[in-house]
Order: sequence, then structure tokens, then C-alpha cells
Amino acid sequence: MNPAIATLLIALGLFQTKHFLCDFAFQSLWQVRNKGTYGHIAGISHAGLHAIASVPALLVLTQVPVVIAALCLGEFVIHYHSDWSKARIDTKLGLSDKDWVYWVIFGADQFVHQLTYLGMIYILEI
Repeated sequence: MNPAIATLLIALGLFQTKHFLCDFAFQSLWQVRNKGTYGHIAGISHAGLHAIASVPALLVLTQVPVVIAALCLGEFVIHYHSDWSKARIDTKLGLSDKDWVYWVIFGADQFVHQLTYLGMIYILEI
């Protein structure tokens, strides 16, 4: 396998693993319930964990601290606002996990997170 492709796949695999852990295994009900309140520490802590947990994947691609810090900050901002928007939409529409639209919005939120990882990789590879 081409070493450059292998490096990209390793980074993407690390992003995918950290996403599963941070969004599903480590996320508390407190965080889920409060992400719709702008500025609440629950959403900030959740997005912050995502940003910090991206460091191993980023280290596969670069060892430049300021670049890693900038990408983590960007991810934090995108992740926080994506989650906040999803929670606000769910609340405003009165959605629950029994509604089809809830799952479409959930999927869109997850898609934004995945595009963020691809964007971070792209930025480092251009």
C-alpha cells in the first residue's frame, strides 16, 4: 500500500474511533440533556473532549503544535454548534427517538462531524 494512503487511513481510523468513544461511550446523559442550552458547560465539555481526543489522529498527520491547536479549536467550534443546533431543532419540533425526522437530524449531525474530520485531513494534506 502507498505509505501516504496508509497514513491517511490510520488518521481517519483514529478519528472514527475517537468519535465513537466521545459521542457514544463517554457522553453522559447530563451532556445530552443540556447541549441545547447555548453556553452550558455540558455542551462545552462534550465538544472539548472531542477536540482534545483528536490530537492522536492529528499527530499522525503533523507534529506542528500551532496547527494541531488551530484544528482542534476549529473542530470544537463546529462540533459544539452542530450539537447545539441539533438539540435546538429537536426541542423546537418536539422530536423524540420515535420520530423519523429525529433520526434524519441525528444523521445530519453525525454527517457534519464526519465531514469535519475529512476537512481536517484535507487541510493538512493540501
